[in-house]
Amino acid sequence: MSAPNNQYDPVEVTPLHPDEVARMRHEALAAIAAASTLEELKQVRLAHAGDRSPLALANREIGALPPSARADAGKRVGGARREVGEALKQRQAELEEERDARVLVEEAVDVTLPTGRLPQGGRHPVTTVAERMADIFVGMGFEVVEGPEVEAEWYNFDALNFLPDHPARTMQDTFFVESPSGGESGLVLRTHTSPVQVRALLERDLPVYVVAPGKTFRTDELDATHTPVFHQLEGLVVDEGITMGHLKGAIDEFVHGMFGSGLATRFRPSYFPFTEPSAEVDMECFVCRGASVGDPANPCRTCSSEGWIEVGGCGVVNPRVLTAAGVDTDRYSGWAFGLGVERTLMFARGVEDMRDMVEGDVRFTSAFGMEI
Repeated sequence: MSAPNNQYDPVEVTPLHPDEVARMRHEALAAIAAASTLEELKQVRLAHAGDRSPLALANREIGALPPSARADAGKRVGGARREVGEALKQRQAELEEERDARVLVEEAVDVTLPTGRLPQGGRHPVTTVAERMADIFVGMGFEVVEGPEVEAEWYNFDALNFLPDHPARTMQDTFFVESPSGGESGLVLRTHTSPVQVRALLERDLPVYVVAPGKTFRTDELDATHTPVFHQLEGLVVDEGITMGHLKGAIDEFVHGMFGSGLATRFRPSYFPFTEPSAEVDMECFVCRGASVGDPANPCRTCSSEGWIEVGGCGVVNPRVLTAAGVDTDRYSGWAFGLGVERTLMFARGVEDMRDMVEGDVRFTSAFGMEI
């Protein structure tokens, strides 16, 4: 900024000339009046009342004038700036009032209408899959039965031909229930739903065609494919003339109803204390249908390119189990099977991590909706 100059004529300084100050004031007031929104008014304020506005720059020139000329120029520029500031304040109030009135109309809420604050819930997919599995067997004439989750060792082990030294009885597999006195209570958290089969034989007249869905417990670590609390659906048939052929037909019907028609199944020899002979059940991969086997270019994540998926276990009921339930083994025979509900859900709905089923995140269950 230059020093005062006594020979400087303020009339010849363009930004401070009365006509120029009047022009800048007029342009500012016109822009303010033309602003139709608060955002536009903000831009007008920066252009005509900000630090780099014409009136602000003119105000800086006053210091370079002779002392005798500063007062008149200051009154002229200061008056224009005050007028612009008052116009901005008034227009701000007008636009805010218009905005508030518009919001009351555009965002009006009818408080008499029913609200939808609560989000729509969803049934847990483990429940819906278990019900669907049971429904398939109900369609074949089976009856759904239930039993206690805290079970006597006799029902859980002894009646099912588990010998006293069987590994499944150890703490590595079974949750034992302690008695109030601290000793053995003879109770366990059931490790399978097979005890319900024994109860069905004891409580019902023959023949028996039942399925037992329910929660089971084992001392497994929680990871992507294991959980200490899981669900099974076990089936039992005891009647005259029952063979493995009938079992194969029932398993085929389940696979077709759950995963799609035309899928082949196979039995692989296995061992279970309560069935003899016993078998593992495999079904043809419902995604690649075996086409990925031996084809590295087209791997299948569902069956790991093996072409088969393990479904569960089955077999002819061991005569010792029938005898424990008071069934005449010379007249009656039967078969049983066990299917994992979580495993079926993983295959049927593409769930990859079993922890998603038990952590309680509503984002997981809501994706399945209210499926029945």
